[in-house]
Amino acid sequence: MTGDNALRDFLTSRRAAIEPWQVGLPQSKTVRRVPGLRRGEVAILAGVSVDYYTKLEQGRVGKVSDEVLSAIGNALQLNDLEHQHFRTLVNNGNRRTGELRAATIKARPGLVAMIHALNPVPALIHGPRYEVLAANHTAKLLIDDFDAMPATERNLVRWTFLSPRARVVYPEWQVIAPQVAAALRHLAVDRAADPLLEQLVGELAIASPEFARYWADYQLYEHSYGAKRFFNETVGELTLHYETLALPSDHGQHVITYTADRGSPSEEKLQLLASWNAPAREPADQPDAEQRPS
Repeated sequence: MTGDNALRDFLTSRRAAIEPWQVGLPQSKTVRRVPGLRRGEVAILAGVSVDYYTKLEQGRVGKVSDEVLSAIGNALQLNDLEHQHFRTLVNNGNRRTGELRAATIKARPGLVAMIHALNPVPALIHGPRYEVLAANHTAKLLIDDFDAMPATERNLVRWTFLSPRARVVYPEWQVIAPQVAAALRHLAVDRAADPLLEQLVGELAIASPEFARYWADYQLYEHSYGAKRFFNETVGELTLHYETLALPSDHGQHVITYTADRGSPSEEKLQLLASWNAPAREPADQPDAEQRPS
C-alpha cells in the first residue's frame, strides 16, 4: 500500500487500463502477455527513455521534474485526481519519512458539541483513517450507532464492507462500496507507513472479497460532496446531500453533514426520523484533553 510498491501498482494499473489504439499506437503483431500499454509505449508517448520510465515505475529515480510528471500523466490519460495522486506518490518516495505513530485520535470537545448542536441535521466526525470519532443522534438513527460498537469496529470503511446493516442503509451499496474503497485508496497516499491503516487494509482484504477486488482495481475517489440514497426501517427511503468539511487545524479529521432538499419528501422523512426517540438532551462531552492527530 505504501512506498515504492504503491507507485508501481498505480502506474501498472493505469497502463493496464489503456489499449494501444486508444492513444494512436498501431496494433502489436505479437500476443501481449498483459493487457494495456507496455512500459516502452508509455515512455514513447511521454518522450522519455524506456530505461528512465522503468526506473521510475520501480521507484529507483530521485527528483522528477514537473514537466516529466505531466508528460507521463498525460500519456497515461490521468484525470486531475490521478495526477495529484501520482505526484504525491513520487514525492513520498523521495521523502522516505519514518512511520507515523499509531496513536488513538479523538475529536476535540468543541467539535463534538458542534455536531450535537447541528441536530436534527445528521452529522458525524471521522478521523484520517475514516474512524468514526463522534456522531449526533440523527446520524446514529440514519446510519448506525457507532457508540454502541467496540472501538475497533467504529470505522466507516470497515462498516461499509463488514456490517450487514450497511447493505440495508445503502440501497445502492454496489455503487457506494467501490467509492468507499477508492476514497480510502486516495487517502492512504498521504499516510504512507501508517501501521493502523495498513492493518485496516489487510483485515478488509482478507474478510471482504469485494473490498479486495476494489482495492486491486486501484481506483481513486474524493468523498467531498454529492447525493446518496438511504433506507431506514422507520421512514423508508431518503435522498440526502452530503458535504464533507475538512478541519485544517485537526489534520485528517472531517465533518460530514447530510441534508435534504427543502419541501421534499426526504426532508419530511428526515424530520420524522430525527424526532423518533429523540433524547431529552445530548450526552455531555467527555472531559478528555484535546489531542492533535498523528
